Amino acid sequence: MDDVEKLEKICQKIDNLDPKIRSARFINNRGHLMAGGMKEGLLSLEAKKQDEMMFMELALRVRMRHEFDNEFGEVHFSMSYRDKVIIMSFPLVDDNVLLVSCEKDVDFGKIPFKILKLIASLKKSTMKTF
Repeated sequence: MDDVEKLEKICQKIDNLDPKIRSARFINNRGHLMAGGMKEGLLSLEAKKQDEMMFMELALRVRMRHEFDNEFGEVHFSMSYRDKVIIMSFPLVDDNVLLVSCEKDVDFGKIPFKILKLIASLKKSTMKTF
């Protein structure tokens, strides 16, 4: 994957898309943080140890989603609408992933597609419908 400085700049661009975005993080295919973090001034909802577990589980989930690519096509992003936060994951080349968290009242019909445009060069293929 690209160098850390480039990834950090992309995280900053994502943070600036909307004030309701809480974090943008690049996770490698083994579940380790490569770049990004919480937006300045915000506290994480989970402990650091929980972050590590979440990242490893996310990396595994991204690899497992390839199971149905032939039938349904490639996954471009997944979203979880939780009680406290919205979490979006964007699979990238080499099964790396971008993890973005947002406040629940963010416009989740638009934000993921703006993010897809920012990360197009990091994906295997681009989505044709945005």
